[in-house]
Amino acid sequence: MDVILVGVIRAKIEKEPYNYEAYEDLFSVARNALTTDKKEALRLSAELRSICEKHIRLLDGTIIPRLISLIDRTLLFEAPHVFDSYMLYLEKNRRPNERFYKPRRKKLKIVVDAIQELVDDELDELFIAMPPRVGKTTLILFALTWIIGRNSELANLYSAYSDVITAAMYSGVLEVINDKYTYTWHEIFPDSKIVSTNAKDEIVNIDRKKRYPSLTCRSLYGTLNGACDCNGFLISDDLIGGIEEALNKDRLASAWFKVDNNLIPRAKESAKRLWVGTRWSISDPAGIRMELLENDPAYKNVRYRIINMPALDPQTDESNFEYDYGVGFSTEYYKQRRASFERNNDMASWNAQYMQEPIERDGTLFCPDDLRYYNGVLPSDEPDRIFMAVDPAFGGGDFCSAPVCVQYGNDCFIPDLVFDAGDKKITQPKIIETILRNKVQAARFEANNGGEDYQQAVEKELRSKNYRLNITSKRAKTSVRKEQRIFDKAPEIREFYFLEPAKRTKEYNQFMNNLFAFKITGKNKHDDAPDSLAMLVEMKEDSIGQKPEIFKKVF
Repeated sequence: MDVILVGVIRAKIEKEPYNYEAYEDLFSVARNALTTDKKEALRLSAELRSICEKHIRLLDGTIIPRLISLIDRTLLFEAPHVFDSYMLYLEKNRRPNERFYKPRRKKLKIVVDAIQELVDDELDELFIAMPPRVGKTTLILFALTWIIGRNSELANLYSAYSDVITAAMYSGVLEVINDKYTYTWHEIFPDSKIVSTNAKDEIVNIDRKKRYPSLTCRSLYGTLNGACDCNGFLISDDLIGGIEEALNKDRLASAWFKVDNNLIPRAKESAKRLWVGTRWSISDPAGIRMELLENDPAYKNVRYRIINMPALDPQTDESNFEYDYGVGFSTEYYKQRRASFERNNDMASWNAQYMQEPIERDGTLFCPDDLRYYNGVLPSDEPDRIFMAVDPAFGGGDFCSAPVCVQYGNDCFIPDLVFDAGDKKITQPKIIETILRNKVQAARFEANNGGEDYQQAVEKELRSKNYRLNITSKRAKTSVRKEQRIFDKAPEIREFYFLEPAKRTKEYNQFMNNLFAFKITGKNKHDDAPDSLAMLVEMKEDSIGQKPEIFKKVF
């Protein structure tokens, strides 16, 4: 590049800003230098665009439309080589408020620049962690259309946790390439074209049909071995499906097994690896891979970068994703979400999902300081409802757990309960005595594993004592893990009022200790107390909006 000539042209533009030919001369220098000094050519084109943008604000007249057109031409010139320019030019035909990238550019450019480093072989692996619904998957979609347009001979593989996500990515890539009215992909890559697609296999071939396509989209749990081969970019996007999977160590281990044995081996040694998603756990696949790169000497030569973008900036406590045109999330929104997690005593989920700071979830779910207590004296008013949840037990070390709830409006008190590891000959009489003592109006028994027979025996004995109540049984959903069910009801459980320590019986103390010992993940030796409280929450929720039935009692 002729540095003296560039200096002369710059000076001419500054002296004669209305001389459009000078702008064109500078652009010609950049275009001519592309084959000999690509880096400088692209830098000069970007400089010219900045000059045009400055002069558009200062000048007027017929030169303005010409400068606007020149800005577009510089973007088109750079687009095959510069991801940021590609993103800007790709959507130039869309209305500003309908574009994806321009409204988000101030926040997402750090990610775009990092992807550029990966493409330019300045990195081998890149990790991007951001909160849900801020645009990370759409950004990757555009990146894939750029990558396969730049070099159609490379075989690229995109993987996510479900077929639904990979199918959406496949369809999205085709939309960007084929929709010439909305996107300018064919202007950027005029010599490229789609030669074959397969919706079933989610593959796209650019320029020629190949054994290993330009792009394959395949879920982590789909067919990877033998069906895919990646020498371009291996992109994993949210390999963990959500909170339920993150809470299950077996599922996390299974996901990493699939990644390490099926996904990573699909990539050639020269392939670039991009890990994108929301961080759910330090044991998710991205976390394990990071740990390897950071601590295992075998990976000491791998060039990698980690970008964690939290919902709220740790320094300012302001949103990192408040985009133009209201398409992002405000500081107020994120603070409301944080307050909700705080109220639910689930800051682990807030830190993981929104702040990208996953922590181990092996800690207890219910802490003594997080619960409510009362001194054993119930309000003097007539309660709205007295009900009981019964989780039967039949030996084997399990406890029959049956808390009683006395409800006054939104306030629910737990004055009495049964918590006994004895067999049904011991626990059934205790259930009956507790029902009578507390004048329980409704009782629900878990029906699984013989619970219905247990309930019928209790009901029969109560009838013999001329005591009637609304007594039912209900099976727990086998499609939802018990730990997940308890986790879902934890916020409501924390709203109950439990007896103060000094007011508790030995049995009540055992119940509370069982509650405090419950852990979100891992094996719980006994989870009877939290499980029965979750049933109690369901009973409370089921009663909302229902007219209570009145039963005549004989005491």
